[in-house]
Amino acid sequence: MATTGRDLLDAARNEIPEISPEEVAALRDGGSQFALIDVREPDEFRAGYIPGAEHVSRGFLELKIEQVVPERDTPIIAYCAGGVRSLLAGQALKSLGYENVKSMTGGYSKWKDMGHTVQVDKQMSTEQLERYSRHFLLDQIGEKGQAKLLDAKVILVGAGGLGSPTGLYLAAMGVGTIGIIDMDVVDMSNLQRQIVHNNDRVGTSKVESAKATLSALNPDVNIISHEYRVDRTNAMEVFKDYDIIVNGADNFPTRYLVNDAAVFLGKPIVDASIFKFEGQATVFDSAGGGPCYRCLYPEPPPPGMVPSCQDAGVLGALCGTMGSIQATEVAKLIVGFGEPLVGKLLMYDSLKSQFRTLKARRDPECPVCGDNPTITELIDYEFFCGLSEAPVGAEANGH
Repeated sequence: MATTGRDLLDAARNEIPEISPEEVAALRDGGSQFALIDVREPDEFRAGYIPGAEHVSRGFLELKIEQVVPERDTPIIAYCAGGVRSLLAGQALKSLGYENVKSMTGGYSKWKDMGHTVQVDKQMSTEQLERYSRHFLLDQIGEKGQAKLLDAKVILVGAGGLGSPTGLYLAAMGVGTIGIIDMDVVDMSNLQRQIVHNNDRVGTSKVESAKATLSALNPDVNIISHEYRVDRTNAMEVFKDYDIIVNGADNFPTRYLVNDAAVFLGKPIVDASIFKFEGQATVFDSAGGGPCYRCLYPEPPPPGMVPSCQDAGVLGALCGTMGSIQATEVAKLIVGFGEPLVGKLLMYDSLKSQFRTLKARRDPECPVCGDNPTITELIDYEFFCGLSEAPVGAEANGH
């Protein structure tokens, strides 16, 4: 006689212990450590789930559970809509070697009907579900991570060689609010590397040119224009409303200004720089215990010692490489996956196609983020860098 669905369910019920929603709530409220696994389909999970649950739909359970619950002795409570799929999921988990697996009777429906707390994440439109679908397939991002991206606020210092590719990928990945600060206009010589601009926009505002390109790429994104110099009179006010600062400035006064303002505000900086065929990138996060820019470079070089891209040249595609790295680091910080470049300086030599990573340590004697800081407010950065004798603003132009 052929095995029926009822036979399979009875076998699962005999093998997998069941636990009531009341008992699950009591365990959670009592601080018990266990993994709560929601095995429903994505659209069901999207409509609401038990707070703290990890979503691994039944169809991907065998493939993905080890990424969510790596230790086989971790207690697992599985639930579905009504308590059937979770029993069968429990059998699959036991066959994979998980020792302590239970199924919640009545599933999510009973949990909700009993008045227990449920969570509903930000609802996405049909277009968003399609646009970001490749992110949803990544366990490290998923729909929860995408929701974080959509809620994030990031500001680009400079809409030039680095700000262009970084901005394009931030917009494409759905970072909800992107500020752009730059007072420059598009020049024909920019077009070799500044890919948010085009021929028709030569002579127009870089900020407005970048805004038009990013908005056309992704209408989800709110682009905020800051078409002026960033200097010590406005930096704190501009940066305070953003979660992350992306620095693509090509002059030392702005680099020190951005660093100090970020330290005072407790904001991370995703930083990169380029020179000829070489680039470097890092994340300055003094609030998180990492170094700041001054920890690595306590004093600026003498004026004229380090030539600009205008004087020395730069490989156009190098901007794309380093800008893409910046965008990746921003995503890591927002969503919380991977290992951001905090305390690490990533060096890239495009001539040799080689990357290397150097350790970057916080300096306890740093005048801004050290144990006993001596600089506690924004200073005259043009004067500090030896470029003026009187206080002036530092311009935020990008490579």
